Amino acid sequence: MRLPPAKPIIGTSDDILPMVRWLLIVAALVLAIVVVGGITRLTESGVSIVEWKPVTGAIPPLTQAQWQAEFAAYQQTPQYTQINGPAGMTLAAYKFIYFWEWVHRLIARVIGLAFAAPLTWFWLKGTIPGGYKPRLLALLALGGLQGAVGWWMVSSGIVNDVKVSHFRLAAHLLVALTTLAGLVWTALDLLALKRGEPRARLPGLGIAALAMVMVQLFFGALLAGLRAGAVAGAGWGDWGAWPLMQGSVFPEGVEANLVPFSDPYFVHWFHRWWAWAVVAVLIGLARRIKAKHRRVSVAIHAAFGTQILLGIFTVWSGVTLWIAVAHQLVGALVLCATVWGAHALGRRAATTPR
Repeated sequence: MRLPPAKPIIGTSDDILPMVRWLLIVAALVLAIVVVGGITRLTESGVSIVEWKPVTGAIPPLTQAQWQAEFAAYQQTPQYTQINGPAGMTLAAYKFIYFWEWVHRLIARVIGLAFAAPLTWFWLKGTIPGGYKPRLLALLALGGLQGAVGWWMVSSGIVNDVKVSHFRLAAHLLVALTTLAGLVWTALDLLALKRGEPRARLPGLGIAALAMVMVQLFFGALLAGLRAGAVAGAGWGDWGAWPLMQGSVFPEGVEANLVPFSDPYFVHWFHRWWAWAVVAVLIGLARRIKAKHRRVSVAIHAAFGTQILLGIFTVWSGVTLWIAVAHQLVGALVLCATVWGAHALGRRAATTPR
C-alpha cells in the first residue's frame, strides 16, 4: 500500500531564522523606547504634547504658527501654569521637551509597524510554525495596549497634576517590559525549534527570578515617577547617601507617610534593598545553568553587576541624566538576561524524561 506524500511542514528551518531576527529587532526597538522614555521622564517632557493623534501626530509642527498653537495648548496644563510658566519657559525651551516626547511617540509608531507588517507577511506566506500564531497575536495586542496605557498615563498630567501619575507610569513601563520579555522568549523558543528541541518550560526558579525582577522594575518605575532618586542625598563616595539614606539605614521620612507606594522615601528604600534579594535569586539561577549555558550565566552576572553600579552612581551623582537613563536601560537588559536564563533552565527541564 502506497502512503500519501507527506504534507509540507509549516515553519521550516529556513523560515525560522528570519522570524527570530525580526523578533530581536523589535526587541531592540523596545529597548530604544525604554531609553527615550527615561529621557522623557527626566527632562519632564511627558505632557508636552497634549493630544493623542496616532497617525497625524507623526508629523511635528512645521511652521511658526503650528509651534505657537502647540505651545498655547501646553500652556493650559498644570505643569506650565504652576512650574514652567512662572519659571519663564520660552518657545525654544518648549521645543526641547516637545522633541523628546515626539521621538518617544515616533519610536512607538515604528515598533507598531515593525511588528505588524512582518507578522502579516509571515502569516500570508504560511511560514509561522504551528502554535505560534496566538502568541504573536498576543504580543501585537500588548503593543496596542502599550499605546493606550501611554496616553492614559499622559492624560493624568494634563488636567489635575504637574506630573503624570507614578502608578500609570509604572503600568506603562511594565507593559513595555512584559512585551520585551515575550519577544525574547518567543525568539528563543523559535531557535530551539530550529534545533529540533521542544519549547522550554518555565520552571519554578525561573518564575521566581522573573517575578522578583519585575517587582524591582515596578519599584524603579515608581521611584522615577515620584522623583525619588535624590531623597537619599547625593555626593560621590558619600556613604550617607549610599548604602545609607540621609545617613540612616531606615530614613526618618518613611515614618511620616502611611501610603508606602506613594512615599518617595519608602519606595527608594525598598528598591535599593529588594535589589539584593534579586541578586541572590539571579546568582542561584546562573549557577544552575552554568555547566551547560556558560554564556547565559555570564550575561546574567554582567547585567546585574553593571546595574548595581549604575544604581549607586545614579544616587551619588544626584540623578545625572545619562547615568539614570543607563540605569533604566540596563534594568531592561537584566530582564532580558533573566528571560534567557529561565529559558535555558526550562529547555533542560523540557528535554529531561519524566
